[in-house]
Amino acid sequence: MSETFWPVLRLTGLTALLVGGSLVAAGLHAIRVDRVGEPAFAFLFWNLFLAWVPYVIAVVMTALDRARAPGWVLGALGVAWLLFLPNAPYILTDFIHVGAIPGAPRWFDAALIGAFAGTGLLLGLASLLLVHHMVARRAGPLAGWALAVGSLALSSLGIYLGRFPRFNSWDVVTNPDGLVRIILMRLADPWGNPFLLAFAVTMTLGLVGSYLVTWFLGQMLVRRSVGRVAQYGG
Repeated sequence: MSETFWPVLRLTGLTALLVGGSLVAAGLHAIRVDRVGEPAFAFLFWNLFLAWVPYVIAVVMTALDRARAPGWVLGALGVAWLLFLPNAPYILTDFIHVGAIPGAPRWFDAALIGAFAGTGLLLGLASLLLVHHMVARRAGPLAGWALAVGSLALSSLGIYLGRFPRFNSWDVVTNPDGLVRIILMRLADPWGNPFLLAFAVTMTLGLVGSYLVTWFLGQMLVRRSVGRVAQYGG
């Protein structure tokens, strides 16, 4: 019973934490609207919704993995997860709006965006943690870490494509020609855009560092759970 109970309990607690972060962000936005009268940062809710998508997909993948779903089903969901994953840390780039929209002190807008961005980042890291564990169980630790680092590197490129050329995850379906054209242009001259290289490297290092912290915290929680199982006799 404990083999099912403790993972479900951890996942429930993690989801509750993420819901709590979303509610805090929504509360700060409500305060700003109440004082200023205009929902100038309403776009943050859409960005946060998109950040929830990879987490929900990861939860579904975890449930299917425990139900021993075939690999092709998990693979198809994994592609969708990877396409939406950049939306989670993307909210970090919304800090460019601090000071650009009048009506509230900069420190408040920084806290407001920080609540959305922090929750979005945690959603992305939590979803990666779930997928990482699933891949590691099925294909081994090396494959799990390759998936983790590789997906964060690709997410950095996705964030760039979203913030600057202004592509979205669904452009893979609605505008594949434009997306492929941009990608091929960069591949034809990989060193021709120093800003892209600097952005991708910096963002990747930051995301990998954040994920390592998340990983070690997750490992600590798992060990505590195992200790509780042993204490109460499974």
